[in-house]
Amino acid sequence: MIRKGANTFKMIIPFQFVMVLLLFISNAGKVSAQNYKELLALEGVWKFSIGDSENWSKPNYNDLSWEGISVPSSWESQGYHGYDGFAWYRKHFDGLNLKRAENYLLMMGYIDDADEIYINGHLIGFSGSFPPHSKTAFHALRVYRIPEEFINFEGNNVIAVRVYDRLLDGGIIRGKIGIYTNPNMVEFSIKLEGIWSFKKGDNHEYKNYIYDDHDWDNVMVPLLWEFQIGRHYDGYGWYRKKFYLPKGLKDKELILVLGKIDDFDQTYVNGNFIGSTNDFRSFGKSTSYSKLRAYAIKTEFLKEEEWNVIAVRVKDIGHNGGIYEGPVGIFTREDYNKFWRNNY
Repeated sequence: MIRKGANTFKMIIPFQFVMVLLLFISNAGKVSAQNYKELLALEGVWKFSIGDSENWSKPNYNDLSWEGISVPSSWESQGYHGYDGFAWYRKHFDGLNLKRAENYLLMMGYIDDADEIYINGHLIGFSGSFPPHSKTAFHALRVYRIPEEFINFEGNNVIAVRVYDRLLDGGIIRGKIGIYTNPNMVEFSIKLEGIWSFKKGDNHEYKNYIYDDHDWDNVMVPLLWEFQIGRHYDGYGWYRKKFYLPKGLKDKELILVLGKIDDFDQTYVNGNFIGSTNDFRSFGKSTSYSKLRAYAIKTEFLKEEEWNVIAVRVKDIGHNGGIYEGPVGIFTREDYNKFWRNNY
């Protein structure tokens, strides 16, 4: 899969990666010490280079000759005044400082303008987009899930951050930087936060299991589509996501949680309708955008030990739009009840 908009080099995205701009990204105040526990502080000196190369994301790349730069702080304030364009940051950390049993969130504060984040060469997330259709996401807090399988718990790990700045200040400019965990998080049976396929417009063929979406755009979920496909888009858009159903889960009652969606949705699994939220009110009166989406999946709709497809038809009736707030994933009924008791 090639991410669109990254015209400097072709970027292969591992299909199995799962990551996320996580819970409540539009409300930075909820990312606080009360909700998250810091496992590893990463503020301070990072390796830094202007320019752009595919090799700079790789864990075995030799960055000893790179300069040191303080994070968080704009690169203009550290000797790169007036520089607009691509630059990379790299930081090494010891996996021996982490425990396997926890969930891991990489907090990267606020980045101006667009970024891609890699752990040991694996892309775990992005915000904004790069030329030729660059879009800023300087106002979006970066909180990315780190899949456990990407971490080397026995030694050295490398975080690589690709940044594009189109004007004024650039870089990792402010905020908390580190690896965190949420001790109160109920784990999904299947995690779905991260990169989804997306297309503007409306076509009911998009719900079908066999529909070919290879030429759709990649977007982050959860995150307002205004941060990704351009501001001032109102109307219909479709999201699609594949997930693998391991043996043993099909026989359990499963709940698909899609967080919050602005404004209305119709949701399908393998082409089968499973739920919708729509109060049929007009812009300014509708409250559908504030409702948590949670839909039961009938057992007969699922393919065990095979790939399955979620398709979400979204209608935005004004202002912001899209799947904008987590959590996003599939719970068993038991774990969903725990999640509800802990959060609502």
